[in-house]
Amino acid sequence: MSASLIMSNKVLVISGAGEGLGSELAKAALRDGASVVLGARSDERLAVLSNTLEQDFPSRVAYCSTDITDPDACAKLMQTAVDHFGQLNAVSNIAALDNAFGGLADSTPEDWRNCFETNVLGSMNICAAAAPHIAAAGGGALVLTGTQAMFKAPPHPQIAYAASKSALIAAMNHLVKELGPQKIRVNMVIPTWMWGPAVEGYFNWQADEHGISVEEQMAAAIANMPQGEMPTVTDVAEAINFFCSDRARMITGEMLKVTAGEFM
Repeated sequence: MSASLIMSNKVLVISGAGEGLGSELAKAALRDGASVVLGARSDERLAVLSNTLEQDFPSRVAYCSTDITDPDACAKLMQTAVDHFGQLNAVSNIAALDNAFGGLADSTPEDWRNCFETNVLGSMNICAAAAPHIAAAGGGALVLTGTQAMFKAPPHPQIAYAASKSALIAAMNHLVKELGPQKIRVNMVIPTWMWGPAVEGYFNWQADEHGISVEEQMAAAIANMPQGEMPTVTDVAEAINFFCSDRARMITGEMLKVTAGEFM
């Protein structure tokens, strides 16, 4: 198989396909031969991203506005893939609630509920909606998204967010056993800081609020990365794309850290 066609004839659904990681994954999968279906809450943003991608990959992009906390919306997203492209082979769930900050003392019950409703129940809604279609296609991949904060508390604690993402590890282990007989692989990609619109915006906000330059923040962020460089959203997208492809056909139940060696 040509390296440029590792996703040839595959149909990939990306939940959380906004700017940044989701759009970079779409580009990688399209480059490698896939058709993609984009899911996110904003219909307007989906239309803009879809139109942009269609300029280079005509007739290979569809989209469906989706709130992953709604099982019916998740089912509609998967059906969009089947209706447009005839099958569903892989799903990457990137959609998450990641802006809940604080430790035990300053996290609210609402923070915990919102994180678990979106990051755990929402992810399982996506998996439940996708699994029958992937099985009908002869098998494929589900790729979950973790966070390095599951293993190592960051300087700015996110206890509720990290705990909700950790729950996906247990869910993944069960899904591997349950879905394996249907030839469905379940894996997780775990990023650290990844340079893209979200981190750039956060660094700029910190610069404005606290007078810490973007350069100073970058230096602190990469201080423990042996490669001396922050992964980008493209780096993380390539790891997800690999898990979605047949190159990973005998890999399941694995967690792949894309952290430039920051945490081993």
